[in-house]
Amino acid sequence: MTHSETGTRRVDRRSFLATAAALTATSTLPDVVEAQAAAPPAPSPTRAPAVQTRGPGGFSAARIERLRATMNAYTARGDVPGIVWALSRRAELHTGVHGVQATDTAAAMRRDSIFRIASVSKVITGAATMMLAEEGKVRLDEPVDGLLPELANRRVLKRIDAQLDDTVPANRPITVRDLLTFRMGIGLLLAPPNAYPIQRAMQQQKVDVSPFLSAAESPDAWIKGLGSLPLVYQPGEKWLYHTGADALGVLIARAAGQPLETFLRERFFGPLGMKDTSFSVSASKLVRLTTAYWANPATSKVEVFDDGKSSRWSRPPGFPAAGGGLVSTLDDLLSFGRMLLENGTHAGRRFLSRLSIEAMATDQLTPEQQRETFLGGSRGWGLGVAVVTKRDDISAVPGRFGWDGGYGTSLWVDPKERLVGVLLTQKVWTSANPPPSVHLDFWNMAYAALED
Repeated sequence: MTHSETGTRRVDRRSFLATAAALTATSTLPDVVEAQAAAPPAPSPTRAPAVQTRGPGGFSAARIERLRATMNAYTARGDVPGIVWALSRRAELHTGVHGVQATDTAAAMRRDSIFRIASVSKVITGAATMMLAEEGKVRLDEPVDGLLPELANRRVLKRIDAQLDDTVPANRPITVRDLLTFRMGIGLLLAPPNAYPIQRAMQQQKVDVSPFLSAAESPDAWIKGLGSLPLVYQPGEKWLYHTGADALGVLIARAAGQPLETFLRERFFGPLGMKDTSFSVSASKLVRLTTAYWANPATSKVEVFDDGKSSRWSRPPGFPAAGGGLVSTLDDLLSFGRMLLENGTHAGRRFLSRLSIEAMATDQLTPEQQRETFLGGSRGWGLGVAVVTKRDDISAVPGRFGWDGGYGTSLWVDPKERLVGVLLTQKVWTSANPPPSVHLDFWNMAYAALED
């Protein structure tokens, strides 16, 4: 028997593809500021009973329960094996734990289950780059040539479908800002696989955008492979997803003079208490690593993408992919998100300046560049994060920033509403846009639960 833990209720689910009866049980999700359901006071003989409908953070208790029920339904139907989530606002925290870590073992999902966070890694990479910019070790508008000489003296394809030697010189060098904003001139091409020669060349050099991450032997090997290729567009010309973040990982390590993971652990993960965030999972923690699933592109059947017991993340990678290679947990990401919400501070320690956070959360794209992305009409891209620019949905609050991961993860920070939200599932997305309905429902219901 498996269970879905929701803070005050558990839902029984006997298999991944079938819905069974729901059972109730009591559970505890400890947190120093976590909101708990409060029993209403006894009725007064002279007045109607007082009913608590809103917590200190301004959440509607009834609407939070509606969100819980909806997340339960997703796991009960087998749409996703499991879900964990958190919403933090002012002095109020709500969390939910639903479903299973893996369908074959029926191991119950845990609050400290470990997930491959995919492109949510980009938020952390962006913050790390801004930390180095504050220290003068990198500068946003200076060429990356000094730290990444492999990317100096670029050549650019004359056309997207041109042969690799049909090029012109780049108009200018690639800058750190280009990497942060995905305008370095090369990245994910929204075209069928192998439609263009440059796609095949990126695969051969192990620098393509793949759900399996790069198989490069080392950061030096990865950047050398990228530097052997021409750019698809001129630096700064167009938004091409992902590759700039992986290049930032190499740049951060060289600027800091230490491996990327060491830098992140010393400067962020350790001080923030993010004890489970890493590019791999140690043997002692594998019991908490979820199994990831996907709809096999060849068969459309739901299959194991990466088994938690024999995961590719069970050993350190040759190339730690800053754009999508981290694993983490609900509370680790919540801690990082709260630091961003508090203008770069946590527990009295400053990690980033308020102005760096504001710069990250400011859209950097031109209207034309934004229209050519898959971000949708209400989002742009800042310095390492997506930014909501237009209110066209319940959760589309301008200034809200963060990102989603293609393995089924999400971290967003909303300075206006003082809200941090984390959603973690383990089913790979089937398209870049829009996200699966579980993500849409979670975020819209989260914002619909605000009472003030």
